Amino acid sequence: MRERRVVVTGIGVVTPLGNDVDSFWQGLYQGVSGVDHITKFDPENLPSKIAGEVKGFDISKYIDPKEARRMDEFTHYAIAAADQAIQFSGLNANQEDPHRIGVIIGCGIGGMITYHIEHKKLLDKGPKRVSPFFIPMMIPDIAAGHVSIRHGFQGPNYSSVSACASGAHALGLGLMHIERNDADVMVVGGAEGVITEMSFAGFCSARTLSSRNDEPQRASRPFDKERDGFVIGEGAGIVVLEELSHAKKRGAKILAEFSGIGFTGDAYHITAPHSSGDGAIRAMKLALEDAEADIGDVDYINAHGTSTALNDKTETLAIKTLFGDRAYKTPISSNKSMFGHLLGATGAVEFVATILSIQNNVIPPTLNYENFDPECDLDYVPNEARKATINLAISNSFGFGGHNVCACIKRFC
Repeated sequence: MRERRVVVTGIGVVTPLGNDVDSFWQGLYQGVSGVDHITKFDPENLPSKIAGEVKGFDISKYIDPKEARRMDEFTHYAIAAADQAIQFSGLNANQEDPHRIGVIIGCGIGGMITYHIEHKKLLDKGPKRVSPFFIPMMIPDIAAGHVSIRHGFQGPNYSSVSACASGAHALGLGLMHIERNDADVMVVGGAEGVITEMSFAGFCSARTLSSRNDEPQRASRPFDKERDGFVIGEGAGIVVLEELSHAKKRGAKILAEFSGIGFTGDAYHITAPHSSGDGAIRAMKLALEDAEADIGDVDYINAHGTSTALNDKTETLAIKTLFGDRAYKTPISSNKSMFGHLLGATGAVEFVATILSIQNNVIPPTLNYENFDPECDLDYVPNEARKATINLAISNSFGFGGHNVCACIKRFC
């Protein structure tokens, strides 16, 4: 039994399914797609013209518009989701020791939109026209910095950068800081905003994106035989992690227990997962061991499930290798089927989704699962949400570079 147990007391999101927790959950439960044609730029010359864009988001509800102009969009999303999570938790910063509250916000790429805009200024108008805020707007750690400054939190403060595992790494690092007694509260998660020509050009050149442009809502189809690549999304997910006795002392509502984490590396390829699924297997195994649980305790797997040929096949193989016959009896679903791949934010947003699944005893569906793939032959909860008692779930996140994270979340009791 852990000396310092860690629980979740606050959650916040900005996503293509909605800009608050309630609308996000309704979208997941109803199997709504947040993917559509790109509106943030003209994608005419690109093979992929679809994305999971955040819609109807107004940063002025959170900060002054003048201040907002000095930030990239990924920081906007992080601030909004953090404000939601802190408010949800009921945490009163004025009644806490600021040195015992930290912030870690993962980001896979950073201010790509800012970089694109300022680089164009440089080419068109020369170096003197580049904004003096260019660097602090672009660097991936700045979202954690802004949230820390905004709320006066002076505990551990930094960013994790591990591609699509960034948000999940932030969660695990927050857990470890509380366990180490570096902090009593950690505001952690991930944020990303890269819907711009430069990022799409790069991903398209790497042939990783879906080009199902005529049917954007059907483009993200994890584990389906006709999957043809992932769909880029954007947004943020932030949670408040808290040491159990600290949460109880202030009467906080406890949403779930963060009971285990597993970090591994493939040491294999810059973009492709190891063909055996070894890194994913070990990450899941380590998370369960950390949680003092075994495979028979797992009621649900929130899969990384990107809708790419290699990832979905390899993740399925990893689950089958670790779980054996139990793999066929364990429900699995991919939230990315509904909102796309939020890159550095995705692990944190899916962590929130997993908590909501436990809270509501509902497994969100894998949307667009229509064609059976013999290499992806497990129970992916196709197309409709399913009622189920979930006492323990795991959430997988894997990133370019061979970064693997598995988080284990338990119903609190």
